[in-house]
Amino acid sequence: MRVNSRPDIVLLVLDTQRADRLSAYGYPAQTSPNLDAFAADATLFRHAVTPAQWTVPTHSSIFTGLYPSVHNTRQSYSVLPKEIPTVAERLSASGYFTAAFCNNPLVGVVDNGLRRGFASFLNYAGLFTSRPNQAGKKPTLFGSYRQWFKRNLSSRIHALQDRFARSDAMLEFAVTTPFMLMVWQTALSFKGNTGKSLNDAAKLLIDRRGVGKDKPIFTFLNLMGTHMPFHPSRHHIERFAPEFLHDKAAQRYLQRFNSDVLGWLTPIGAKMAEKHRGIISGMYDAEIATQDELLGTFLDKLRRSGRLDQTLFVVVADHGEHLGEKHFIGHNVTLYNELTHVPLIIRDPRGDLPHGAQLDHLVSTRRIFHTILSAAGLAEDHEEIYSLAHGPASDPDQGVVFAEAVTPQNVLNIITKHAPELVREYRCDQPRRAIWQDRHKLILTGTEMVELFDYIADPNELHNLAASNPELVQAQTERLNNFTRQAEAAALTAGRIVETDDANLRSRLRALGYLE
Repeated sequence: MRVNSRPDIVLLVLDTQRADRLSAYGYPAQTSPNLDAFAADATLFRHAVTPAQWTVPTHSSIFTGLYPSVHNTRQSYSVLPKEIPTVAERLSASGYFTAAFCNNPLVGVVDNGLRRGFASFLNYAGLFTSRPNQAGKKPTLFGSYRQWFKRNLSSRIHALQDRFARSDAMLEFAVTTPFMLMVWQTALSFKGNTGKSLNDAAKLLIDRRGVGKDKPIFTFLNLMGTHMPFHPSRHHIERFAPEFLHDKAAQRYLQRFNSDVLGWLTPIGAKMAEKHRGIISGMYDAEIATQDELLGTFLDKLRRSGRLDQTLFVVVADHGEHLGEKHFIGHNVTLYNELTHVPLIIRDPRGDLPHGAQLDHLVSTRRIFHTILSAAGLAEDHEEIYSLAHGPASDPDQGVVFAEAVTPQNVLNIITKHAPELVREYRCDQPRRAIWQDRHKLILTGTEMVELFDYIADPNELHNLAASNPELVQAQTERLNNFTRQAEAAALTAGRIVETDDANLRSRLRALGYLE
């Protein structure tokens, strides 16, 4: 089948999906047969690294191609600067129809600039998960009273969620008040509606109603299936945690866990009981399989319609998830592999990315931005070189990637209030920076804690090699510090790059794609 010069583009973000829990990445349990089959006919990047540890900065990096310290959208209250164009804005301006089907309120409900550039942005998180709302659309009196009521009420709910994400008091209320927890997790449906969002996206891509046969479509989806709380399908629980169905104590534990938002935010402080870790691990695997089943239906619709072979299809996670490892739950603090090693699978109908290939070189997911623009024919020269279609031989990053973690301030305030000793013990208030080069990964936490891992031989990061490799630590630290200076110099302020008289710095910023 002939591929149009401007293909449809699908960006599918599997929120909170660890790479090491997908069978396509070697996990022994068959959690993701449909994604495995997709990967077998696509390019799978074995060592993809996300630039941060949680939703807002990671999506901002995917949407802009910039590291977090450059776009500076790292807090719940952050707003992406208008001077930084998003991939949706670039595609929309060039004639693409841009549509989002989003299940994460931090991306679609909170007004942080990530909705910019979308002609249609449907939110499935909120009170009406089966009747998603157009984000940013003000309710009007046009149409039926029922429609007006739904839009008006949903608009107010979205405003409440926006304030919730930005307010310490609101988060404190949700963490400590059972009624607010019930409202947050049930009425607001934090996980959205995976099946509905996938079905609606398939209809747009196949039927193209209101778009036009020849107009290309950019579709962004965010799926929250593997995010806490865990409520997987029963038949997948039977596969991955069958003992749970007959263990009342395990069922009570999961019920408490699903309601313990404070626990999702706070380091464990002690080793999690092996039985409890097993429950959480099994539920996480069951959620992956539940979501994968729905994803399989979506992919089958596109395949049977012929649209899949006309579409650049990117599957990625924004970050992973701690499930009790290293005394952490969730994804607020660290830069360990549980959070930073993410799946990245790209199916390119034109063949610029080889089908059935597994690539071992290090890549940052920020380069999805450049890859999409290149596929659409929109990348400028300094952007096109960052397309992931180029192999390691012409890698402008020279096999080096970075990540940065700042604990969200509202989360840090909650932890500090309820467990200040854990803040000190686990350095939750300290920024973390990491560099991957060759087979080693260095993590600097604040100014005191240094960790060095061989992420190939020790993917679980159990053996800190820093003390026995002082020269490597020094070299990696210098390179990490140099990156930090360059990123700060490249930060956008008042709509322009901060000027510098350092010719070497300007040359490096240009090589990084931050200067023309």
